[in-house]
Amino acid sequence: MKIISWNVNGLNAILKKDFSRDIALLEPDVLCLQETRVSNEIGLDHLGFAYHQYSYAEKKGYSGTAIFSKEKPKAARIICPCEPEPTEGRCVTFEYEQFFLVNVYVPNSGSELKRLWFRSHEWDPGFRQYLCELEKKKPVIACGDFNVAHQEIDLANPESNHFSAGFTDEERAGFSLLLQSGFEDIFRKLNPDKPKCYTWWSYRTAARKRNVGWRIDYFLTSPKLRPHIKDAYICQKIEGSDHAPVALEIEFCYSK
Repeated sequence: MKIISWNVNGLNAILKKDFSRDIALLEPDVLCLQETRVSNEIGLDHLGFAYHQYSYAEKKGYSGTAIFSKEKPKAARIICPCEPEPTEGRCVTFEYEQFFLVNVYVPNSGSELKRLWFRSHEWDPGFRQYLCELEKKKPVIACGDFNVAHQEIDLANPESNHFSAGFTDEERAGFSLLLQSGFEDIFRKLNPDKPKCYTWWSYRTAARKRNVGWRIDYFLTSPKLRPHIKDAYICQKIEGSDHAPVALEIEFCYSK
């Protein structure tokens, strides 16, 4: 099974680009999208995804997440205990036979760090508790835009961004607590010292061409899944958004 996670920076906008071609090239079995910014369902049946679930923001043209799957999940839910009010559509969960899949778009702390307190005191603890509760039932894969570069290796200019949204001590500490709860940043586990592996680049300064970016899109996995994980990587050549898709390949052996 290949799972692709991608912040598309607006689903309607990316559908006008090479999205269908890119998804055909990536060949995901499950597609998790963040920042969909839509208020109505857009099916991707033409790409082979028979099942989907959206979570919408009440504010039009803002946030939003969705999961598309070729395999029918056992259950789908959009309720997340850390979801703010009014809802921002930041989380979708699919339950499969072997694991829970959680697709998340973590709130950005914003300009002047206006949402940092909410992020660090409400969202991060609530989301961590949600994953831990799921993990008591079966292993978890959490993917999406976590809006934090965890370590200095995860962004091009750590020194000048220490007080920037996405690299504050509070946000990094919140992510560390996720890892201390037992979840693994599987890309970094497989590539512990690999530099310049970014998933987001600012549009403002042609940053992508120069690879001046941040790694803020992740797969977090339960340790029990490690024997089944074949690969985790960043699809940096796929454009269309200011984020690159990230991929996880996982395989389960079924006894006949």
